[in-house]
Amino acid sequence: MNAVSESWACAALVGLDGPALGRLMPMHLYLCPEGRVRHAGPTVERLAGGNLCGRPFAEVVTLRRPRAAADMAGLLALAGLPLKLTLAAEPVLSLKGLVVALPDGEGALLNLSMGISLLDAVGKFDLTLHDFAPTDLAAELLYLTEAKSAVTGELRRLAQRLNGARVSAEEKAATDILTGLGNRRRLEATLKQFLGQGRPFALMHMDLDYFKQINDTHGHAVGDVVLCEVAERLTDECRVQDVVTRVGGDEFVILAVDIVDPLRLEKIAQRLISRLENPIQVEGIDCRISASIGLSVFTRHSAPDPARLMREADMALYESKGAGRARVTVYIPPEPPAGGDPG
Repeated sequence: MNAVSESWACAALVGLDGPALGRLMPMHLYLCPEGRVRHAGPTVERLAGGNLCGRPFAEVVTLRRPRAAADMAGLLALAGLPLKLTLAAEPVLSLKGLVVALPDGEGALLNLSMGISLLDAVGKFDLTLHDFAPTDLAAELLYLTEAKSAVTGELRRLAQRLNGARVSAEEKAATDILTGLGNRRRLEATLKQFLGQGRPFALMHMDLDYFKQINDTHGHAVGDVVLCEVAERLTDECRVQDVVTRVGGDEFVILAVDIVDPLRLEKIAQRLISRLENPIQVEGIDCRISASIGLSVFTRHSAPDPARLMREADMALYESKGAGRARVTVYIPPEPPAGGDPG
């Protein structure tokens, strides 16, 4: 009897055609009296890796409990008992089974199902509800798993959106709306970060000179354009690792990372002033400004006090303003009194 006629013999035996039997029991093996597969359900063939017709059942499945069976007599001796077995092609996939002898010595019907291995099989073979009989409890579990996966995915996407919104809100809260630079909140957070790392840096407090005259003469709209141009020029002159912030109307603070040499800092500040003194054209108006700068320095040997650093930079800035503007002053700590405690 060839494979096709054997398949129809299976159908005639149970009164169903092959597709109907496969739909009813997607994981069945119909065995002939010699123990070879006459017909197999579509799901078990998918798991086993191809057409199983004509193969001995012992090459397809391996019985684990209650005991192994290598031939048809051994298998039929287990009829009606709950079986634990695996597929030869997937030995790590645990299956349950039940074998029933067919009348008139026509062979046996071995029906398989999944237990705790269901989720592993679903993930590995991309199984869906169509791979199981509608009455199989696996279908219910698969439905719940798919529903859980959908809910989990949606919750994950919602969490990502909320986190993105939080990050965006924090970014906006630390950004100056007009210039796009960091604001005082960004400055304070970065100061805290650098001090916590013990990273040397210079704090450069800048106040624009003659900016009030532009606002008073040409209006705040022109003044806003000038501030935006100042922000762009400062960003161009600074390195990527430096932090440029706007902390007030015409006040800017720059954190110059890993630069603590006073002479080098003065040259950098003078270069910034020279760049800002280049005229800014706004609607045909030639706007001219300059800047006064005060500098304080933090080294690994300094006490990590952000308020003190800002105060020192303010004092140096005040000195630059008082000396005629368009100047740079580096704060120099006073010498301790003779014989006094240097700390």
